[in-house]
Amino acid sequence: MKIIPAIDIIDGKCVRLTQGDYNQKKIYNENPLDVAKEFEDAGLQFLHLVDLDGAKVGQVTNWNVIESICQHTTLRVDFGGGIKTEDQIQRLFSLGVRQVNLGSIAVKDPEIMYQCLKAYGSEKIILSADVKNEMITITGWQENASILITTFLKDYIQKGVEYVTCTDISADGMLTGPNIELYKKILLSFPQLHLIASGGVSCIEDLQELKQIGADGVIVGKAIYEGRIKLEELVNL
Repeated sequence: MKIIPAIDIIDGKCVRLTQGDYNQKKIYNENPLDVAKEFEDAGLQFLHLVDLDGAKVGQVTNWNVIESICQHTTLRVDFGGGIKTEDQIQRLFSLGVRQVNLGSIAVKDPEIMYQCLKAYGSEKIILSADVKNEMITITGWQENASILITTFLKDYIQKGVEYVTCTDISADGMLTGPNIELYKKILLSFPQLHLIASGGVSCIEDLQELKQIGADGVIVGKAIYEGRIKLEELVNL
């Protein structure tokens, strides 16, 4: 199972939100590159990088941060937040991003999603499924799309999607444990999926449980920043 630390960006700074609420923002570091280098120095290989400004306004915003992390670390970066056009996707890949997470665009403009799957291959495109009460939310979690998670996944798997990041918004930033039942349900329905679990991780035991149910990867954010999980524990998992 891949351990994927997260860096969320607002105004060029490393932050965390609670339950996706922009009013509940905590700044952890003024320089996201420093945080990324800490992850790299600890022996971690992956990074989930999110432009929260971009997610909110529907336009990738923090290009300088993306470029600096891709240029100055060897981390395998997957990026999400505000991606709306193929031009932006091409630019992200040219900067060194390995995979892009497409969420709002997958709901609002599925044709672009299909084109990207054809153009770049399923290993480069992650379907980002942000969920509240098993319903998809979009636009930085500010809008309910009125689509069930299972319906959403079924339709896209038929179109060739293989990688999915599923974030349980109600758990995100709460340090209350991941929604294991949700991930079990998804994996039972779609065992072929590379499922990346996100939201609620609070301790090493949570990661062990996700590994046991067959998650392909897990995103860890606040538990690292709040000192609940040490980086060396993640490397040795």
